[in-house]
Amino acid sequence: MSTKLFGEPIQRREDARLLTGRGRYVDDLGAGALEVAFVRSPHAHARIRDIDVSDAIDVEGLVAIYTWEDLPTLLAQPLPLLIPHPALTHGRTAYPLARDVVRHVGEPVVMVVARDRYLAEDACALIQVDYELLKPVVGVEAAAQSAQLVHEDVPDNVGAHLVQEVPSVDGLDARELIETAPHTLTFRLDIERSASMPLEGRGVYARWDADDQSLRVYSSTQTSTSVRMAIAAKLGLPLPKVEVIAPDVGGGFGVKIVHPWPEEVLVPWAAIVLGHEVKWTEDRREHFISSAHERAQVQFVRVGFDDDGRVLGLDVNILHDHGAYTPYGIIVPIITSTQLLGPYKIGAYRVEFSSIYTNTVQVTPYRGAGRPQGVFCMERTMDHIAEYLGADRTAVREVNFIQADEFPYDQGLIFQDGRPLIYDSGDYPESLRLLKELIGWDGFPALKARAAAEGRRIGIGIGCYVEGTGVGPYEGGHVQITSDGRVHVSTGLTSQGQGHETVFAQIAAAELGVPMERVSVVTGDTRRFGYAVGTFASRAAVMSGNAIALACRKVKEKALRIAAEALEADPRDLEIIDGEVRVVGSPGVSIPLATVAVLSNPLRYAFDSETARATQFAGASSFDRPPVEAGEEPGLEGRDYYSPIRSTFASGMHAAIVETDPLTAEIRILRYAVVHDCGNLINPMIVEGQIHGGVAQGVGGALYERMVYDDHGQLLNASFMDFLMPYATEIPFIETAHLETPSPLNPLGIKGAGEAGVIPGSAVIASAIEDAEGIRIDKMPISPSELFDLRRAAAG
Repeated sequence: MSTKLFGEPIQRREDARLLTGRGRYVDDLGAGALEVAFVRSPHAHARIRDIDVSDAIDVEGLVAIYTWEDLPTLLAQPLPLLIPHPALTHGRTAYPLARDVVRHVGEPVVMVVARDRYLAEDACALIQVDYELLKPVVGVEAAAQSAQLVHEDVPDNVGAHLVQEVPSVDGLDARELIETAPHTLTFRLDIERSASMPLEGRGVYARWDADDQSLRVYSSTQTSTSVRMAIAAKLGLPLPKVEVIAPDVGGGFGVKIVHPWPEEVLVPWAAIVLGHEVKWTEDRREHFISSAHERAQVQFVRVGFDDDGRVLGLDVNILHDHGAYTPYGIIVPIITSTQLLGPYKIGAYRVEFSSIYTNTVQVTPYRGAGRPQGVFCMERTMDHIAEYLGADRTAVREVNFIQADEFPYDQGLIFQDGRPLIYDSGDYPESLRLLKELIGWDGFPALKARAAAEGRRIGIGIGCYVEGTGVGPYEGGHVQITSDGRVHVSTGLTSQGQGHETVFAQIAAAELGVPMERVSVVTGDTRRFGYAVGTFASRAAVMSGNAIALACRKVKEKALRIAAEALEADPRDLEIIDGEVRVVGSPGVSIPLATVAVLSNPLRYAFDSETARATQFAGASSFDRPPVEAGEEPGLEGRDYYSPIRSTFASGMHAAIVETDPLTAEIRILRYAVVHDCGNLINPMIVEGQIHGGVAQGVGGALYERMVYDDHGQLLNASFMDFLMPYATEIPFIETAHLETPSPLNPLGIKGAGEAGVIPGSAVIASAIEDAEGIRIDKMPISPSELFDLRRAAAG
């Protein structure tokens, strides 16, 4: 493979289009389509006694009103539970429209279709729903102790319970080692609810062709192929008659990986029933109260360690709030409990979690997906050990690190993909060395003393993580070279702004030896590629990137064989440079790839210059014999799939210096440093952009973002006036360094990068605030008022 493009910081090709208003999102489509609005429950827990639509019937422009009773049999069932697990003993999912009981504010009850969205909203306002109020269960600890049930058939509100244990090399369990350890600590940690807030909410637009009996759906989704399968199954349609396309998607961050959302089956169904185009676009309040949240956990930690800070035993008990339903299974607490170990080798480990139902919005993965909670737990543990021993926080981490010569390293657990948690590569001591140098760790005490002399409080914090990326089972790639010399790349995996159009083009151009401007990339369109899993878990580059590379290698091998016959040369003596197949050492002897494409699919008629030119290589008789080997398809194209034996594990370390105001307790980040290892870098500029975006979300999760529920299950801050997010002014300049330890598990030696920036944010900033204030910070996010209260409590 050429290294001319792979690894280069090439500017993103998609940016010019997106930044100049030429993006094509779901709401840009379907002019003239009927539009949908929903009556959503205003109550967190209630029984539906009656729905009266009589006042809405006369609304001008009203087309249809649907309740659960109007749905066909297949659609009237609960939505799929996507990822079952043996520990999820009481998995529950919602109906597309509420059947008898609503279990969170925002649950859809009635669907209204009208000439436009305004008229649909008018009709919704006139529909009367008679509710019998039930007592809501709010807060994970309250739910675990309450006699009130979210689902009547789920005892104690516990949907899942899982214990994983890894004994020491001597066969002792974590609790035994903690009891006999020289030192022990016990403490509690809390992470509050937050949620992803993409610029574009969810959206669905459907077109039904009654003559062809085919359905085309556009959805703002992270998994178009899975949405296609769900729609076909729920509407009883043959799969080949359903197309799903993800156009430009204005951010996902995990919330759009759920499939199908109720709207993704209801809107297409309405389009079929009504024989008209139908669309729905989520408004911002709907996103707050009816999509998905994440993060909320309570963690109880007990750790035993020796005089050097080496962890001998670690026992963690986690209460996880998964809201009213479990459409995405228990992936989040599984990731928390397994990724918690980070870059450390622990003497013995025991982790137990209970995943609890509450009358709040369901919890599904949000960028980081359980890792920020796990890293917060492990890194707070390391800091508390260092504080107890009076040791440098980096020294305690160093003594617990897995060493570079110990890979592959088996942590003895089962990861989210159901496979062993085996780290493939990394160099954690070197990452720490780079980070300390980048942030100026060793010189910080002097800096802190100077600030104190000026009446200022500053502190430094650190956080380390390991991130499982490139989760299977597979992704595929298709590559075609046409007679104009262009390379057309497609993959079923979708894009939400990550730069796939650029990165996948770099891979193809480097593999095939063609100029990058000749490569086009299509993602998330089931017309072009029908089989895929989706975009999540930092898997796009690892999965689709390697699949595209493998497909390119098939195409290249075929191109060289065909060109060799035309040039009367040995394929081993050929190379492809700038779209020309050349004989090595004989630059004048060459054939364009465009011509090779024609030779791979000989035509009887010359439609263009290349088809005419192709006849010179073997005469007209070449059109009477096959150019391909027996059993091989014509055309210069190839398709391949990449399926990993297990996940790859990226890693990184962050450090921050913060200042806390002595009077107002305001928290300001002065510096932020990142060392990141995602294996071989395809495009360093795009990786930097991913890290910067992730750090911004990490800052938001540490200092601003939280979902606040009252005792009645009402979300009190369901708008951007009340849900705080950091502005650019709150995000510091981010200093980065890259360490490249290639993964041995895939052809390109790459590991994922998409979620890395957000993962250690809360742990790093908590560590820095604690260093500045000398006060324990065991709950995140933290606001100035909360820090002020902690100061008062510490002062007695």
